[in-house]
Amino acid sequence: MELDGVPPTADDLAALALVNYGHFTTVRLEQGGVRGLGLHLDRLARDCAVLFNVQLDIDRVRRLARRAAAQVNPPAMLRITVFDPDLSVVHPAAEAEPRVLINVRPAPAAASSPLRLHAAAHRRGLPQVKHVGLFGAVRERRLAQRAGFDDVLFVDADGQVSEGATWNVGFVVGGEVWWPAADCLPGITARLLDRLLAQIGVPARRVPIRLDRLPAACAAFVTSAGVGIRPVAAIDGRELTIEPGLLDRLRAGYEAIPPEPF
Repeated sequence: MELDGVPPTADDLAALALVNYGHFTTVRLEQGGVRGLGLHLDRLARDCAVLFNVQLDIDRVRRLARRAAAQVNPPAMLRITVFDPDLSVVHPAAEAEPRVLINVRPAPAAASSPLRLHAAAHRRGLPQVKHVGLFGAVRERRLAQRAGFDDVLFVDADGQVSEGATWNVGFVVGGEVWWPAADCLPGITARLLDRLLAQIGVPARRVPIRLDRLPAACAAFVTSAGVGIRPVAAIDGRELTIEPGLLDRLRAGYEAIPPEPF
């Protein structure tokens, strides 16, 4: 773990625990780089402007990430967190000087077994930003897993599906892929899959999705940089169909995307 290229102090990291204000992106480091790296960096720049009202030096972020990546053997998960250790809860309006924290961990073994999800009413604060405020999402995931499910699927106050705790969800209906129209994080992997869907001629669109109004023949999958593409077996008591042909094509196309070097 490095903060601006050097090991962080306990005081540096205390801000993340005590103030918990910042944003991040997590990428899967492969041999040669990262799929969709440019999109991840664009999101960091956008979120930094939203949270801190400053322009993030993306070239510097790349150099710091490149330095950290050179110290590990891929595959690995690399997280880039942007925060200001000097920003306080009492006076968060102070002019910010964001710093860049890089940490790397081994990539988890790929899991392809279908997930069983529990639907919970929850909306992340400022859902368009990948911010560090994960308490609500982790709490709902914990409750779902302790109830015997694999993970949690969020629905908003109007009953519309939005996203999962740390992933996007897509539904396969009538030969199309439906992404939820409710407010959610625009995931990088989902954006890459949109490009793939266009290439293979599968229509994709954003649709208001209510679980009680989904057609009987419906499939679903979750996706993120860490998960990749994983099918959904059921949501609460409702069993879903599986679309192995389409998901296999998406996996193959996704894995064929050439990694971008830092």
